Amino acid sequence: MYASCLHTIDKMEGLCNLFLPSSTTILLHPATNQTHPTFKPKSSPQFHSQFQTKHPRKGRHFDAFPSSLPLHTKNPNAICKDIQRFAKQDKLKEALTILDYLDKRGIPVNTTTFSELIASVVRLKSLSIGKVIHTHIRINGLENNEFLRTKLVNMYASCRSSEDAHQLFDEMPKSSVYPWNALLRGSVITGGNKYQETLKTFSLMRELGVDLNVYTFSCLLKSLGGASALYQGLKTHGLLIKNGFIDDSIISTCLIDMYFKCGKTKLARQVFEEVGEDRRDVVLWGAMIAGFAHNRLQIEALEYLRWMVSDNILPNSVILTTILPVISHVQSRKLGKEVHAYVIKTKEYSKQLFIQSGLIDMYCKCGDMGSGRKVFYGSKERNAISWTALMSGYAANGRLEQALRTIVWMQQERFKPDIVTINTVIPVCEKLKALKHGKEIHCFAVKNGFTQQVSITTSLMMMYAKCGSHSYSVKLFDNLDHKNVISWTAMIESYVENRCFDEAIGVFRSMAVSKHRPDSVTTSKMLSICGEIKALKLGKEIHGQVLKKDLGSIPFVCSEIVRFYGSCGDMGKAVMAFGMIPVKGSMTWTAIIEAYGCNSRYGEALDLFYEMIRRGFLPNQFTFNAILRVCEEAGFAEEACKVLDLMTKRYKVEVTEEHYSSIIRLLTSCGRTDEAENLRRLMSCS
Repeated sequence: MYASCLHTIDKMEGLCNLFLPSSTTILLHPATNQTHPTFKPKSSPQFHSQFQTKHPRKGRHFDAFPSSLPLHTKNPNAICKDIQRFAKQDKLKEALTILDYLDKRGIPVNTTTFSELIASVVRLKSLSIGKVIHTHIRINGLENNEFLRTKLVNMYASCRSSEDAHQLFDEMPKSSVYPWNALLRGSVITGGNKYQETLKTFSLMRELGVDLNVYTFSCLLKSLGGASALYQGLKTHGLLIKNGFIDDSIISTCLIDMYFKCGKTKLARQVFEEVGEDRRDVVLWGAMIAGFAHNRLQIEALEYLRWMVSDNILPNSVILTTILPVISHVQSRKLGKEVHAYVIKTKEYSKQLFIQSGLIDMYCKCGDMGSGRKVFYGSKERNAISWTALMSGYAANGRLEQALRTIVWMQQERFKPDIVTINTVIPVCEKLKALKHGKEIHCFAVKNGFTQQVSITTSLMMMYAKCGSHSYSVKLFDNLDHKNVISWTAMIESYVENRCFDEAIGVFRSMAVSKHRPDSVTTSKMLSICGEIKALKLGKEIHGQVLKKDLGSIPFVCSEIVRFYGSCGDMGKAVMAFGMIPVKGSMTWTAIIEAYGCNSRYGEALDLFYEMIRRGFLPNQFTFNAILRVCEEAGFAEEACKVLDLMTKRYKVEVTEEHYSSIIRLLTSCGRTDEAENLRRLMSCS
């Protein structure tokens, strides 16, 4: 039976490889003097010589021990250790080859080996291979082993085969807590909003009088946290206090994690403060730091890191990978260098690829491409993640050509682009309007099954729209099986990009009657369209929906409402909408300035700009764009020079070529040619 299962798996893999060749890749050659070949077939000699991923030689295909002694010279314990080694490396095909060999010769396999194999199946979520291993467990007469049965329940639940998990669970004695915990653990691993099923299992355990332990509650809390089920989480917290589990460090960590995932940072802090200082281990500190980072409280995350270090607890690899994106967000290159120095000092962490990738990403996002490249080229090992981090860094720093070349370089080093790499490179093609490269990447995505991901298809739609191939965007959208709000919005943006406003409105109306209702981003985009085409009636309808859905407090939505009424010439409604905004910011002030500007009320727009500054709001790049446009249209040359002075001296905002050109045109039209010439020279030097 197990042999036929193995044969079936091999046959299925062969069919999958026939239709979706895993090693198929794209050839991108950005050099101008070269042609741009498309995808090379798997049989191409050139492809094999340059781009194929490393594989064992065909002559050793059936030898699971290329660097070991032949199987027949090994004792059973040594063979089992080899199987365990393959399982830990997730090389299940090699492990199954040896299991088949042992079965044919009647050599038994121990419980520990099967445990490692099941753990590998859980990591890979490979149900078909899991069933083959279950067959081998039966052949070895270990089917009634309670330890392995518990592991199998967890395996089936983790692989989303709840029917098999429950069937196996029903055959087991219900008095032991371990099979129950395995069932709970499986629900946690599968994720999603399945906390109701976990609660049902937990309630049944209590009804049957099963002795609950720390692991039971930790699984329950993880499930509730994943679903942001705060009310049930509070009830579980009460049960923990009642049952005397509250002092356990594992439970405290799970409670902190659950409260953070429910957005209740104060409750998480309270749980942390109730834990004695002598019981705060690195895992508990890590939960606090990760929780703050998850809730975008970067300053608090850094404060807790400093507090942890001052308590003589050094960060582990998990905390390092959590804190590096936080440092990237706050642009603290100095702190990033301190973390890098700590990584180098520990030596062990400097070899871990995910930390290396985090460092590359951190330096690139802090604008230090030199240090990012140094980390990348200084590492002895690389993978697709580190290559993607470098590509993302090039793109973030405006080096788009190099970002595009990176996908070629990584394949030359035998690394296959993954779904994240493809998601990173598509916007690069969009910005460069590199249609040919974009098509090659699209083809690669199709052949590797990436287009099943909505995010990939949406990115491709926007890329084609920006490149002027709108018909491709429409085809992609029409062929998308599982549309969501993002894909609908992308289709609207695609029509807008090609100035097809009526079609964009048509898509919006179709979306409104679908199961995916417009969100704040879609609504904001539609208000912008209504302002562009002066569709006052439709805009008012959308404004009504904003009020009905209580989206008026979102800054970019209320700003678009103000801008929309201003574009349609209804300044009374624009001023009223601005006055109703509960918490104003730079975005909303910029919107009302633009509204006055587009209605030729230039003096009032300028007065509002200075009032914004008096009230302590910081004008940003967009605010200065708006006010300089007002000055140019009104002929306020002196005021434009004052605004430029504010940009450079007070607010340290980068003056772009567009800003300089606007003021130069204004000065020239007012006859102040000498000042215009001086400004032109200043622009050429900057």
